[in-house]
Amino acid sequence: MKIFAKFFICILLFGIHGQGQELLDRIVAIVDDEIILESEVTQMAWLMTAQLGIDPSKNQEKFMEFRKIAAQNIVTKELLVIQADKDTIEAEERQIEAYLEQQMQTAIQQAGGQEKLEEVFGMPLSRIRRNYREDIEKELRAKAVQDQKLMNVSVNRREVKDFYRTMKDSLGRRNETIDISHIIIEAKPGEKARIEAMEKAINIRKRLLDGEDFAELARTTSDDQASAQRGGDLGFMAREDFVREYAEAAFALQPGEISDIVESQFGFHIIKLEEKRGEKIHTRHILISIKPTQEDQIAAAEKIKSIHGQLVNGADFVEMVEQYSDDASTKNDRGHLGTFEVDQLRSMAKEFVFALDDVEVGEISEPVKTEYGFHILKLNSREDAREIDFDKDYDQIQEMALQYKKQQELKKWIDQMKKEIYIEYKDESLM
Repeated sequence: MKIFAKFFICILLFGIHGQGQELLDRIVAIVDDEIILESEVTQMAWLMTAQLGIDPSKNQEKFMEFRKIAAQNIVTKELLVIQADKDTIEAEERQIEAYLEQQMQTAIQQAGGQEKLEEVFGMPLSRIRRNYREDIEKELRAKAVQDQKLMNVSVNRREVKDFYRTMKDSLGRRNETIDISHIIIEAKPGEKARIEAMEKAINIRKRLLDGEDFAELARTTSDDQASAQRGGDLGFMAREDFVREYAEAAFALQPGEISDIVESQFGFHIIKLEEKRGEKIHTRHILISIKPTQEDQIAAAEKIKSIHGQLVNGADFVEMVEQYSDDASTKNDRGHLGTFEVDQLRSMAKEFVFALDDVEVGEISEPVKTEYGFHILKLNSREDAREIDFDKDYDQIQEMALQYKKQQELKKWIDQMKKEIYIEYKDESLM
């Protein structure tokens, strides 16, 4: 159920302080022996209203409606988890990790970057992941039960036709869409960038050894903005919360000791051990990341310009993707990024929309720069906005009809479970 994923993101973005004030938590419902808290319901309701552009503080009546919907969704999740227990349905480890990573990336994007997300929580991403792993496991188990129950539900053409006739006025229009592929060249930091970062780290460490305050230097020099605001403070963390290089160096220190320069995938760290407590340590760090130099940017720009020239002179786009593109996720799929609504793409990557404005189907764009690197886009298809048509959009309508039927079947099943499993609402407004 998609709402579960949205609920997880809601927790990430709003946390217990999502309303700008501390919630006084209380039990609002009980499902079997599982409790549902006020904070859970409020967090989900806040996300629902935010996604619709509704300000809960200015529309309390609408917020209370969504609060009731949120509570019902959480009750449904708990019922499905109870069924998963009965059917001994477990989530695979790799599935949990993959889904957690996906949700984390979505949360990072919605928060405006990893540093912003870490700032919201006051902790590194590794600890956020650990805190919400159990929620993800429950979500996946609930989804597995649902999928198993509904796997044999299908619709025939008559049912699709009936759905279309009944829902036609509410199906809306198909917005303008474009299907695109790309080649991307990233500006990768060269050896000069690495040396510059190393020299900066060495200089900062020397200042620390000469007596300057670690917290103050972290605030003014660290590239880890989330911890920099706290003087580089990462709090108490276990070995598995760190990348290997950091853990090996940090756990070898004595309280008050400052490490040598430690290189990891994030750049160069200077670590100070504050305290050891059992299997956890309290550290501060200063991070100097390795950033592409102007020369690195120019080299990437020249490379994309050369590739563009080859394409203009007749080189095969797919061959160029396979040979040059730095996007591993699309490299083996002809560089295919997917089909996007133009308005949606404009909010995600407005540079793409501008670059493709005058491009004909089958042609390529001029090189375009984004925060990710330098791209060449290929316009595979473009479809203007229009009314949904039964014949043209049959596959889409069929899928909508199938999902509608599954929702109805799920509702019947959940209603039956509610009769068989103990449910108590401490807050009657949620019933």
